[in-house]
Amino acid sequence: MGQCYGKTIPTTENDATTSATNTTTMVVSANQNQTPIPPSTPGNGSLTAKTPGRSSHPSPWPSPYPHGVSASPLPAGVSPSPARASTPRRFFRRPFPPPSPAKHIKASLAKRLGGGKPKESTIPEERGAEPEQSLDKSFGYGKNFGAKYELGKEVGRGHFGHTCSARGKKGELKDQQVAVKIISKAKMTTAISIEDVRREVKILKALSGHKHLVKFYDACEDANNVYIVMELCEGGELLDRILARGGRYTEDDAKAIVMQILSVVSFCHLQGVVHRDLKPENFLFTSGREDADMKLIDFGLSDFIRPDERLNDIVGSAYYVAPEVLHRSYSLEADIWSIGVITYILLCGSRPFWARTESGIFRAVLRSDPNFDDLPWPSVSPEAKDFVKRLLNKDYRKRMTAVQALSHLWLRDDSRPVPLDILIYKLVKSYLHATPFKRAALKALSKALTEDELVYLRAQFRLLEPNKDGSISLDNFRMALGRNATDAMRESRVLDVLNSMESLAYRKMYFEEFCAAAISTHQLEALEGWEQIASTAFEHFEQEGNRVISIEELARELNVGPSAYSFLKDWIRNSDGKLSLLGYTKFLHGVTLRSSNTRHH
Repeated sequence: MGQCYGKTIPTTENDATTSATNTTTMVVSANQNQTPIPPSTPGNGSLTAKTPGRSSHPSPWPSPYPHGVSASPLPAGVSPSPARASTPRRFFRRPFPPPSPAKHIKASLAKRLGGGKPKESTIPEERGAEPEQSLDKSFGYGKNFGAKYELGKEVGRGHFGHTCSARGKKGELKDQQVAVKIISKAKMTTAISIEDVRREVKILKALSGHKHLVKFYDACEDANNVYIVMELCEGGELLDRILARGGRYTEDDAKAIVMQILSVVSFCHLQGVVHRDLKPENFLFTSGREDADMKLIDFGLSDFIRPDERLNDIVGSAYYVAPEVLHRSYSLEADIWSIGVITYILLCGSRPFWARTESGIFRAVLRSDPNFDDLPWPSVSPEAKDFVKRLLNKDYRKRMTAVQALSHLWLRDDSRPVPLDILIYKLVKSYLHATPFKRAALKALSKALTEDELVYLRAQFRLLEPNKDGSISLDNFRMALGRNATDAMRESRVLDVLNSMESLAYRKMYFEEFCAAAISTHQLEALEGWEQIASTAFEHFEQEGNRVISIEELARELNVGPSAYSFLKDWIRNSDGKLSLLGYTKFLHGVTLRSSNTRHH
């Protein structure tokens, strides 16, 4: 399951131990300007402990990477986002020459961590290797694996263990075929590698009940191994089926695959779990039938994440890694980028970002745009191309969420209900804490929304189950989350977002205001019709009789000091002292004290 296929790449004396994920077979490119891809793909990247970053972006607008962290293993000429350094965890490991530009970092890691698997935890920089004998490798799992299961043949092998089929010998799983992921305790050479296994089991246990999520049955251990017992998926990987089709799906077939992926990922995101390694190898079919269901597997790199938290450890598979991951400041949107890469592959048979070296891959992800000109893209529907482009937007703030993607015109099916979107909670919380002037600007913007955008908002409003008078309050938001809660949601503290929405306990919100509260200016900017939407919204804003606004008043609304006055003058019309259209659109974004930089002025 997940960490099973592909050969282990021999390490050199200077290389840190690679992660447990399987190597990926490359898809042969259909684009003439790409070189045929070798038969194995980069696996996982490096991780660092999650420490808050510091932004030093000089622009007066919020950077798409506001919490960057230093020491990003980026290619030459690409500057990382500056911030505090923390202990690296895993580095992308590739069989391609030339060697990785991060090799010297790998060497220092191997020396400092004793050659063990560097993983997530806050480890002091000066700390040496932990003596293995001091590590507690007792997980508290059942000790009776042999009495409960009879192991069958090996079905896959990874660097840290292997997966076998097995048969239940007693209990609820008696005579049932299962998959057993066997992780060697001998390979757990650091406390953080042990914690990785604990977290993987905890996530599998906590995330229960979704049709497209691999079922977790049991966890056992003995002196030598940890055994994770899961559902056996015998239909092979999605990657195998892509290759069997010559690297390309029809649009209808691609839709069926993408809808399953988005369905399970939206479930994970609502629960506060980011997968961080979405790729075709980590989706298995339950059987060999063409219409078999897919299951998401391999949560070895996954983590719990709070609604407003940003992670900074670089982790995943190089071809599928999002730009903000390389900048060490990311959240759930990183998974959406990976889904965009998978969809691109399904529709055309080649990767959107390709290079022979890992530094080249990183450079392409950060700097290049996907090719939508070569065959077969001219014959792909405009809706499908728009869908992929809105997932592969380098600005994570402009990407659709998994739920919004399910509501996109390319996938829209009015007979299929969409799930609750955690983004709604984040946006409504921000709206409730905004100034009255900012709320008025958002209300004007909501009146200019297209019907496509309203479809998503209506669906989310219905999921909150409005009261008889058509209004919602804090109770509606609380009950909607409660209906979807699992142990994972409690572990990731998703419910804490309700604490920031307390003002809704004392008033009602109707659909018109909900639209204003639940829209993202950044996402609307990604639409082709953004200029028209903004212009229409500005006309509404003017008609509502907003007063003449001074530089001082605007600065107070934006919570900036006198250093920003000279810049804010460009937003206000000299003729009547009101906001200009440019000023209105900039005001929707807001500006922070940190980004009001004298260098800009």
